[in-house]
Amino acid sequence: MQNTVEQSEEKSKDRKRTYNNVDEEWLEADSPSRRKPHKNKKSSRGRSVVKSLISWILYLAVLVGIAFLLVHFVGQRTEVIGSSMEHTLYDGDNIIVDKISYRFHEPERFDVIVFPYQHEEDTHYIKRVIGLPGESVRIDEEGTIFINGEELQESYGSEVIKSPGLAAEEILLGTDEYFVLGDNRNASADSRDPQVGNVKRDTIVGKAWLRIWPLNKIEFIRHQ
Repeated sequence: MQNTVEQSEEKSKDRKRTYNNVDEEWLEADSPSRRKPHKNKKSSRGRSVVKSLISWILYLAVLVGIAFLLVHFVGQRTEVIGSSMEHTLYDGDNIIVDKISYRFHEPERFDVIVFPYQHEEDTHYIKRVIGLPGESVRIDEEGTIFINGEELQESYGSEVIKSPGLAAEEILLGTDEYFVLGDNRNASADSRDPQVGNVKRDTIVGKAWLRIWPLNKIEFIRHQ
């Protein structure tokens, strides 16, 4: 009888050990230390997403910075509106204006330049330089251009000038002034017009450099 009780107690202890072992394994499997690697994976993925997002933001910021520098200091796209520069440039042409060259040298005769129209905001004109600072300019009744009393030899005008405008009387340019004309001389508002007049050096945006549209007319702008 005693043996039976002892055997029963031993079996009971074995069952408790078994249950305890099962409970301990279950508790151990469900413990925070066991779940930690899973949390680390989520945390690692989160950090990776944040790093990727920061990289894209920095990349876009660099692109915007480069675009800003190009537009404000190197060059910008401009659309030609009107026929005043035919047959060099036509209505609807898209060009790139070189804004950096004149930081290193002064505009030269026959350069095609872009400058703001003083009487209308956000409006720019594109014309060809004819007279340089310190020179005198006059256009006679036959449409001939004279620089410092000598006839100017040029072939950019598409036709003979019919109206000398202000240049019917000799114009003496200041040390920072340029006399400009459109190539389509009889359809151009330029330095002959009191609304335009002589162009100040510090108002010149840049030099017409490259036509990029239409695609079949892509070419560098002819100056000299």
